[in-house]
Amino acid sequence: MLFSSTVFIFIFLPVVLFLYYTILKPSRTLQNVFLFIASLFFYAWGEPKFVFVMMLSIVMNWMFGILVDKYRDTRASKLIIVGDLFVNLGIIFIFKYLMFTMENAKMVFSGLNDITLPVIELPIGISFFTFQAISYVVDIYRKDGEVQKNILNVGLYIAMFPQLIAGPIVRYRTIADQIKNRKETIDDFSQGIVRFVIGLSKKVLIANNMAIVADFAFETAGENSMLLAWLGAIAYTFQIYFDFSGYSDMAIGLGKMFGFHFLENFNYPYISKSATEFWRRWHISLGTWFRDYLYIPLGGNRTATSARHVFNIFIVWLCTGIWHGANWTFICWGLMYFCLLIFEKYSPFDVKDEHHKHRIIKHIYLLFFTVCGWVIFRAENLPQAIQYYGDMFSLDSGLISDGFIEYFRQYAVYLAAATIGCMPVVPKLKEKFGDNMLLNILAVICLVILFLCSVSFIVKSTYNPFIYFNF
Repeated sequence: MLFSSTVFIFIFLPVVLFLYYTILKPSRTLQNVFLFIASLFFYAWGEPKFVFVMMLSIVMNWMFGILVDKYRDTRASKLIIVGDLFVNLGIIFIFKYLMFTMENAKMVFSGLNDITLPVIELPIGISFFTFQAISYVVDIYRKDGEVQKNILNVGLYIAMFPQLIAGPIVRYRTIADQIKNRKETIDDFSQGIVRFVIGLSKKVLIANNMAIVADFAFETAGENSMLLAWLGAIAYTFQIYFDFSGYSDMAIGLGKMFGFHFLENFNYPYISKSATEFWRRWHISLGTWFRDYLYIPLGGNRTATSARHVFNIFIVWLCTGIWHGANWTFICWGLMYFCLLIFEKYSPFDVKDEHHKHRIIKHIYLLFFTVCGWVIFRAENLPQAIQYYGDMFSLDSGLISDGFIEYFRQYAVYLAAATIGCMPVVPKLKEKFGDNMLLNILAVICLVILFLCSVSFIVKSTYNPFIYFNF
């Protein structure tokens, strides 16, 4: 079920909210049981069979958590952690990477060509809820979180529908107390509605329209004029940001409606002036997950040699690329950021200083590589990415084309709105004008208009999936 669907907006969410705040309000336990069941129903809406994969994850990690807590100060605890990682990563590997691995192995070992694998469908959001499950068990081992004997609490944490299938990746310690002792308020609920509407409009009004431009340009890779190729790449740059940050906004808003407070996942990443800063602002929950559970355990930057530090960064970004999907395009995309980060950390140039006088040049540098990186991320395979780069950096198909003129003219308003939306305009206005009644009234009117426009687009549009559901 999609957040940006009429079924969710007008049936599922109102029914869940009504029951949660009326019949079930006297009992926190009943509210949690209801939210858990509603979350399972939400996940099962598209592919019911994959609910069992998630329930298996819940049961296994609940058991691993109990075992780690019981044997925490013994050698057995390390074996339990290894077992937990093996099982969780093994599940992801089978569903997400087994076919990719076998396809590449067949290219190297001809003897494997006779092996035929069944087509394995990918459970939506498996990387998100599996990483949450891993962090729960590891935090118990590290004494950063308390074990839950009640499987319902673990189940609600992993399956909670607002952040279930596309993040943000929530740590158990962030919401452990909220599961049992959260307090719903009118302020939180109203803020949640505002955040949900903003996220919905990001997704439906901007991301979906940018997708039309990007899809056209990538479908004709190798035949685009230079300007059309750049227009398509920029459109996808906007699409993926407003698609994913829009989902995160909706998830955070929905959480607030039920009294949960999730951490922010985006902080205007396209205003960054370095790759280092960009990854402090983009998909924050994933970046901090890899930092805390991979980079620091490997030694982080506290290493005896620079070579070891480079190796640690390499592993993190190789895994970041692999996390996004079973395709060489994602691996190359991750390694591109590895190269940029190594350049910034070890370059004689003052790339790391975000407040340096050459910040405009640095901003252009970051945007250039970000846009180019999204091309390989969006491409179906490496040959298509190479073709697309050929369009961007050669004049073989000309500088300008009818396609560029048509799409630019038709979507110029959305491109302008996306450009403004990438900058912290609203926070700056709030900072300047403060709590102004007239502006608050105007904001409410704008939100109503955005919601109505979003619903009208949902009703008449055929394109609506979230990009990060595939991860």
